[in-house]
Amino acid sequence: MPLVEVFKHLALGLAGKGSALWGSFLLTRRRNDLHINPEGVEHFRRQLISVSRSERNRNGTLSAHEKELCTRILAETAEFNRNNVTRTSAYWRFYEAHLELHWSFLAHMVSRNGGWNMTDLKGQWTPQVMDGPSLESIFKLLEACNALIFGDAYPQLLLYSESRRTGRPLWHLLPQFGVSRFMQPFWNRFWIDRNPVPLTVALIINEQNVIQGRVVADPYYRNRVFDTVSFRSQPILQLNQVVVPLRGGGDSGNRSSRRLAGRVLEDFTNLSERIEFGKSLYAMLFGYPAVLQSAHAFALQVPHTGSRADYWPSRFSKVRRQQKDGSPATEHAALDKLWFSPPLAEAWPDRPLSPVSEGDWFDSLDILSHLQRIDMPLVIDMTHEHLFGQYKMQTAVLSLRNK
Repeated sequence: MPLVEVFKHLALGLAGKGSALWGSFLLTRRRNDLHINPEGVEHFRRQLISVSRSERNRNGTLSAHEKELCTRILAETAEFNRNNVTRTSAYWRFYEAHLELHWSFLAHMVSRNGGWNMTDLKGQWTPQVMDGPSLESIFKLLEACNALIFGDAYPQLLLYSESRRTGRPLWHLLPQFGVSRFMQPFWNRFWIDRNPVPLTVALIINEQNVIQGRVVADPYYRNRVFDTVSFRSQPILQLNQVVVPLRGGGDSGNRSSRRLAGRVLEDFTNLSERIEFGKSLYAMLFGYPAVLQSAHAFALQVPHTGSRADYWPSRFSKVRRQQKDGSPATEHAALDKLWFSPPLAEAWPDRPLSPVSEGDWFDSLDILSHLQRIDMPLVIDMTHEHLFGQYKMQTAVLSLRNK
């Protein structure tokens, strides 16, 4: 295909980027209660100062019932920590049972994006611009982050569920699951006032610190992923985009006209930036009622498989297209057709989780600075930006083919 045709397709994606009508509609109403007042921040500061820094005995002071409960929670967490699809589904089921826990729905939507990034590595375009070892290393990174966050957070959610069932708080059991002492004051406060905002932000802070020490700072990922040219090209790979599918622009829910809200992360290796990014996603999802309603409708209607065809079947296909003679469709022919996006189960087999270092990340009250402000994002329509990213990837592939 001549390069003029390649750039014609790129221009098609660029032409749509300026549309903001749907974004303007979403901004017509917003919540004003997504904040933490200074008194609340000071309360958590005092509570964290009083938390003992000594390592607690894991089993010595537990009753037989508590030991059985911890064993059951660990087993359930391991059952759902098999792969991205099982984790994502577990977050959704928990949120449906406990709508007051905002973080669980936020985690569900972010985890969907993790699955889409994983299957992109075996999809239409990425395998043509990256070699096999690079694809494998990036999958290991995505899987490690997804699994570590689930392994840390899901026991907390199950403890909350059990606390609700029994009518008494069980936060003294958090250390049994390796959860940072940072989290206990936030669960204690949530149990009293049921305000989801401080707890959600605390969970964002906690989980990003969990992966910072165990993944981002790990020499393997530094050498095999973060310092590579392919990862520095992540804007092309769209690893830096998190999109939230919505149930159309106020239409009847036609999946072919799906709109996307979302945000773009500039530097994955920066801890503070990831925390603020998570807060921005939270504000986008729960700060605009129209976004929350439409995103909830999508999650309810569309089970997660890991394929981007889940949210955009007019653009992506779970089946690799073939020509009439039965041979695979060429890259050129795929430009105007559906792009291959396999389900996770077909792209990556389950694999055992790698051992990780233990230890509590919390060592400074300075991290509380992230509690003091939640900014409402003003630009959240990612529909055309996301499509433009697909055209950028196609352009990169076809440019290489024309060299």
